[in-house]
Amino acid sequence: MFKLGKNNDNSFSSDIETVIGKNTQIKGSIHGSGNMRVDGMVEGEISITGEIVVGDAGRVIGNISGRSVLISGEVTGNISAESKLEIMPNGKLYGDVNASVLSIAEGAVFRGQSNMEPRPITNEEEIV
Repeated sequence: MFKLGKNNDNSFSSDIETVIGKNTQIKGSIHGSGNMRVDGMVEGEISITGEIVVGDAGRVIGNISGRSVLISGEVTGNISAESKLEIMPNGKLYGDVNASVLSIAEGAVFRGQSNMEPRPITNEEEIV
């Protein structure tokens, strides 16, 4: 799912266009394209057309929507992932989920409801 190179510290480095650093706090909505990583605090909606990673130190209070979402930190809000949502062992999600695929690792926290519907296959993805 994530085409981002994974390092030993569970960070994703390649193809990340936007990084919210550990010592950064943002209040307000974030909209854009490309991939994003949150290691700081965001209070507001995040809507990205690419992949979103909430790192170990990351915290989001607000709804998140994107192609794929990976949570290692804490999210309080609803998630809409066009493709996949992954909650890692240290990850915490307090909110509802809409995703084609939901993966919850042992030790992760998920408190909410999930709605999983397969997304339609496009011509580029058709199996021959």
